[in-house]
Amino acid sequence: LLDTGNLNVFHQSIGSLTLLDDYRRWRDRVFADELFKAEANGEASDSQGGYYYPLSKAKASSAPFLTYSSTESAKFDVKTDLLQVVKDMRKRNVPTFADGYYRCIADPTAMMHLRQNDAFREIARYAGNGMVNPLQPEQAPNANFFYGMGPAYGQAGFVAGQPVMPTGFLFEGVRWFESTNLAEKSLDVSIDSTQAVYTAAPMLFFGPQAVGVGIGGNNAQILLNNNDDFSRFIIMIWSLFAGFEVLNRDFITVAYSFVY
Repeated sequence: LLDTGNLNVFHQSIGSLTLLDDYRRWRDRVFADELFKAEANGEASDSQGGYYYPLSKAKASSAPFLTYSSTESAKFDVKTDLLQVVKDMRKRNVPTFADGYYRCIADPTAMMHLRQNDAFREIARYAGNGMVNPLQPEQAPNANFFYGMGPAYGQAGFVAGQPVMPTGFLFEGVRWFESTNLAEKSLDVSIDSTQAVYTAAPMLFFGPQAVGVGIGGNNAQILLNNNDDFSRFIIMIWSLFAGFEVLNRDFITVAYSFVY
C-alpha cells in the first residue's frame, strides 16, 4: 500500500491498526503504572490518597498482609466500599473533571464483582426522558441530561466493554471505564487463621491532574524505514518522546476486590 503511495488505504489497514492498538495499550499501561504509585502513600483516608481494600482493611508489614473472617467479604461493595472511597476523595478536596465526576478504570474481574451487586445494577434502570407536550417543544429537556455524550442517563449500553472511544458510564459520582490492561496483584491473606494467596483485581479512582503527561515535540507518529537488504521490507514503528509522572498521590485511590 505504501509503495503505491496510497496512504489513506494504509491507515485503514491491519498494519496501521496493529500499531495503533500497541501504542494505546502501552500508553494506557504507563498511565496506570503512575496511578498505582499512590499505593506508597499507605491506606487511603479522608486526608490522603493511597490503597483501599474492602472494609477499609489496612495492610500489615509482613505476611499475611490482610486478615478477614469467614463472615466478611473482600468483594468491593457499593454501600460499604464505593461510598467510602468517594466520600474520602470529596473530604480531601480532590477536584472532579469538567463533567463533575471522578474517573475509575476497573479490571474486568472487579467490574464483574460490582455488577453482581444489587445497588450497582441500578445503573441499568435509569428512567429515560419523558413525554413532551408537542405544543410546547421548547419545554423539552436537554437530551444530554439523559443520555450524556454516549451511554449515561437512560443508558442502554453494555457496561463491560465499550467501543474504541469509550464515554464511560455514570454511577455514584464516578464515570466508569473497564480496562483489560491493568496488572492484578497477588495477596497473602489470612481467612479465619488460614493463610493463602489470592488474586486481587484493581480499580483506579482519580481526579484531574493526578498524572502529568509531557509530550516532547510531535505527538505519537508512525516512522517508516526500508534500510534492509535491497529494500525488500518496510519497517514500521510508532515513536513518541514523552514523560509521565504522578503529580498528586492524594488525588488517587487504588482499590482492590477479590473473593475467597
